[in-house]
Amino acid sequence: MMIMTKTFRAGAIATALFALALSLTPRCKAESEGDGDFAALQASAKQSFRDKVAPFVATYCVDCHGAKKRKGQVSFQAALKNPGASAFSNQWKQAVAIVKTGDMPPDDADKQPTDEERKAFMEWVPKLKFLSPKDPGSFVIRRLTRAEYGNTLHDLFGVDPAIVHELPDEVFGEGYLNSLSPLQMEQYLGIANEVLDRVLAPKGALPTDAQKRLFGEPPAPGIDPRGAARNVARSLARSAYRRPPSEAELDVLLGVFDLARQNKLAYPAALGLMLKAVLVSPQFLFITPAVEAESGRDIVPLDDYQLASRLSYLLWATMPDGELSALADNGKLHEPAVLEAQVRRLLKSPRSRALFDGFGAQWLGLGGLESKAFDTAKFPQMTGEMRSAMYDEARLFFESIVHDNRSVVSLVDCDYTFLNGTLAPIYGLEKTVTGPEMRKVQLTDANRGGILGMPGVLAVTSFPNRTSPVKRGVWVLEQVLGEHVPPAPPNVPALDKQDKKTVANLTLRQRTELHRTNAVCANCHKILDPIGFGLENFDAIGRWRDQDDTGGAIDAGGELPGGKHFASPKELKAIIAARTGDLARNLTEKLLAYSLCRQLEGYDEIVVDQLMQGIAKDGYRMQTLITEVVTSYPFTHRRIQEQLASSSNEKKPAN
Repeated sequence: MMIMTKTFRAGAIATALFALALSLTPRCKAESEGDGDFAALQASAKQSFRDKVAPFVATYCVDCHGAKKRKGQVSFQAALKNPGASAFSNQWKQAVAIVKTGDMPPDDADKQPTDEERKAFMEWVPKLKFLSPKDPGSFVIRRLTRAEYGNTLHDLFGVDPAIVHELPDEVFGEGYLNSLSPLQMEQYLGIANEVLDRVLAPKGALPTDAQKRLFGEPPAPGIDPRGAARNVARSLARSAYRRPPSEAELDVLLGVFDLARQNKLAYPAALGLMLKAVLVSPQFLFITPAVEAESGRDIVPLDDYQLASRLSYLLWATMPDGELSALADNGKLHEPAVLEAQVRRLLKSPRSRALFDGFGAQWLGLGGLESKAFDTAKFPQMTGEMRSAMYDEARLFFESIVHDNRSVVSLVDCDYTFLNGTLAPIYGLEKTVTGPEMRKVQLTDANRGGILGMPGVLAVTSFPNRTSPVKRGVWVLEQVLGEHVPPAPPNVPALDKQDKKTVANLTLRQRTELHRTNAVCANCHKILDPIGFGLENFDAIGRWRDQDDTGGAIDAGGELPGGKHFASPKELKAIIAARTGDLARNLTEKLLAYSLCRQLEGYDEIVVDQLMQGIAKDGYRMQTLITEVVTSYPFTHRRIQEQLASSSNEKKPAN
C-alpha cells in the first residue's frame, strides 16, 4: 500500500524520534545501603585487601604487571587503587584462576609465594562483592531482538514473524547491541511498509478487518478528525509501546498525522503514516520505562509496565498478553505473589520455548550448531535434518525439566531424552525409534542422559574432524560448573602441529597429555583433560565408540581435584551431578545475566547468594530458580544513571 508520496519525511520523523528518546534516558548515581552484617563483611574485605592482597600483588605481580611494565597488557596499577570497581572484576577473577593453577608467578620468578599466601589471595577474591554498594546494576534500555521483533509484529498484526528475516542475527552474550545504523533504519522502515501493505487496504478499497480493529470507524461529518486521530494514536501506542503513551509522545504522533494531512493524504492514509511512525519509533523497538523517576531517587522499582515487558520477553520473546497488561494497568504485577503466579503461568504456555531458544541454546552453545562445519567425508550424517534433531532434543529436554519442575541435577543426570528416526542412530536405537516425530525415550544406558552425553553438545565442543577433550573440559567447567578457566598461553602448538613421527602411534589422549610435559600447560591441563577424557567414548557427533580414530582403546578414566576417580562417562556424570550447589549457582548466574542483558558484577553476587538460599530450600527446582531470578532485586529495580559516571569514582577505572 502506498501511504504517502514523501516517504523521506516519515524517515526523518522516525530518526528524530530515536534521537529524542535516547537523549532523554535518565541517569543518576547508585545508592549505597547495607545493614550491619553487610558493613562488617565489607570492613573485613577491605582489611584483608590491605593486609594480605595488596602486599601479595606488590611483591609478586607488579614487577611484570605494574605502571612501567604491562606483560600481556595486564596492569594492576589501577586495580590496586580501587579494587572494588566493577571494571576490574574480571581481572581479579582471572588472576585468582592463574594463581590457583600455579601459573603465576612464573617458575623463573625471583620470588614465589607460600601456599598460605596463595590461599589468602584466592580466598579474598570472592569477597570483592562486599566492596560494592547495594545496586541493581547498569540498566539496559535494550532493543528487541530479531525474534522478539517478529513475534511482536505477529501478536499486534497477525503477520508471519518471518517478515523480519532480513534483519541481521544478534550476537550471543549477556548484553544486547542497542545502536541503530542507517542501514538498520532502512530495514525497519522497509518492514513497517510491508506490515502496512499486508494489514491495510489499498486506496479506494473497503477497509480490512485489521484496519477496522486498528483505526476504528472514520469520524462522522462534523467531528474533528484530529481529535479522532489522537484517540487512535493513544490506542496504537498503548499496544505497540506496551505501556500508556505520554501526552508528549502523542503530540509527536499527531505531528506525523498533521504532516500527512498537509500533503493531502486522506484520513485513513494519514492514520497509516502515523502507524508507520509508531512501528519505527524507539518506544516500539526498545523496551522503555513508562514513567519518569521521582526527583532525588537514585534507584527505583521498575514500573509495572516495564516489569510486564521484561518478564514476557524473557519467557515468551514477545509482548505482554492481555492478562499481564491488565495487571500492569491495575498496578498489581509488582506484588510478589502476583509476579510469582505470572511466572508459573507463562512457563506453562507453549510460548515458553522461547526461554530455550533465547537462553538455553546460548547457555549450551547450540546457537552455532546449524552453521558449524564438519568433515563431510567422516561425518556425512551431519545433515540439516540431523542438526535440527540435535537442537530439538536439547530444547525438548530442557523444556521437560522446566515444565516438570525437576531439580537442576536432572540436567546432568537423567534417564530419558527425546529422539526421532534421524537422531536415533546416534544412540544406536534406530530399530526402536523411527519416523520424523520427536518423542520421549527412556534410556537404559547410564552413560547417556543429560546434557553431557547429548549429541548436539558433544558436536559443538568438537573440531570438524575429531573430538577435543580440551574443549569439552572447558565447556563442562565453565558452562556447567561455572568455574573460570584461564586462557591458553601463547605460542603453544596445537595437536595438529605436533611432530608427525613422534605422535604417529599415539592415541588422542596420549597426544593431548603431551601438553603436560610443557610446564606452562601442565597446571591447567591436569584439571581440564580428565573431564574431556571422561567423554572420549563419544565421537565428534556423539556416537558411542570403544576405540578412537587411531584404533587405540579409549581410556575414559581420570581423577578430579579432591581425589574423585571415575572410569566412564556415567561415573563422571555422577561426580558432576553431586555438585548440586555449583550447578544451581552457575545456572542462576547465567540466567540472571541473560535476563538483565549484562554481565554480573559487584552486588549481583550478593543477590545470587540470597537467591541460592530460596532455591536450595525447594530442592534446586527449575521453576523455583527461574522465579527467584524474576523476583530478584536487580530484575525488579533500576538505577537512574544520570550522575553515576561523574559522582562515583568506584565505577570509573583509572587510565
